[in-house]
Amino acid sequence: VNVLLWWEPFGRPRRMADCRRRYNITGCRLSADRSSYGEAQAVLFHHRDLALHGAEGLPRGPPPRPPRQLWVWMNFESPSHSPGLRGLAGLFNWTMSYRRDSDVFVPYGYLYTPPAPRPFVLPRKTRLVAWVISNWNEEHARVRYYRQLKEYLTIDVYGARGLALAEGGVVETVSAYKFYLAFENSQHTDYITEKLWRNAFAASAVPVVLGPRRANYERFIPPDSFIHVDDFPSPRLLATYLKFLDKNKPSYRKYFAWRKKYEVHVTSFWDEHLCKVCKAVRAAGDQIKTVRNLASWFES
Repeated sequence: VNVLLWWEPFGRPRRMADCRRRYNITGCRLSADRSSYGEAQAVLFHHRDLALHGAEGLPRGPPPRPPRQLWVWMNFESPSHSPGLRGLAGLFNWTMSYRRDSDVFVPYGYLYTPPAPRPFVLPRKTRLVAWVISNWNEEHARVRYYRQLKEYLTIDVYGARGLALAEGGVVETVSAYKFYLAFENSQHTDYITEKLWRNAFAASAVPVVLGPRRANYERFIPPDSFIHVDDFPSPRLLATYLKFLDKNKPSYRKYFAWRKKYEVHVTSFWDEHLCKVCKAVRAAGDQIKTVRNLASWFES
């Protein structure tokens, strides 16, 4: 299967993944060389770059669009941060995103059952609550909630408005904390990012989440693996509960019971996405469709 990446995400050239070695996906040829356009079974268009270049940056031909070639719209930002969706009706055959109802579903992470369970060891916890944030916006619900929550307990903020991360990066820093504020920049269906999967779960901190509703999180992770801000009538009561867990070891440890059964997979950008398209193209055979109204689907 030949897959062409029309724009390299955010204009950063990259070495193409070896899908066979990394994901056991065979017969996959990935390229960013536009001269291979005529032979490509699928062409990937990254939305952020599409918004930057506009629809006039799409292939024009010659050669014209080959009759069975799939155009795949690829986006991992939320609708709030995806400008220019309106003019894209009827252009693409498939969608690829974090949405579970995408044609090619690639979440930011997922839980899986390993062949043999590995013993889970909780790292030593010396601190209470951490938050890593790069995009600070006073209008965002997450910043407003943080401002209220910090009145009642100490929160160590890293990134844009806070402490510098240590050499080892996010996971090493956060692993010393009992809780992590996995607050999304906007609230949309299935929009659950690396803030949960990497920053909290991979660092063995209990995620305190602000994003879609609890029921949406529970489609992907066990109900007792996280704390949702919606579970509490006010930030003050959430703070009281976190302080209770801080002093009550058995209650705190219950948030790690799921570790007996599951391991965490954090998705690798962008290799995994490109390889998954290969696999999907092969599985689809000759099926072809058109995404009639991209904006109304993605914003729903």
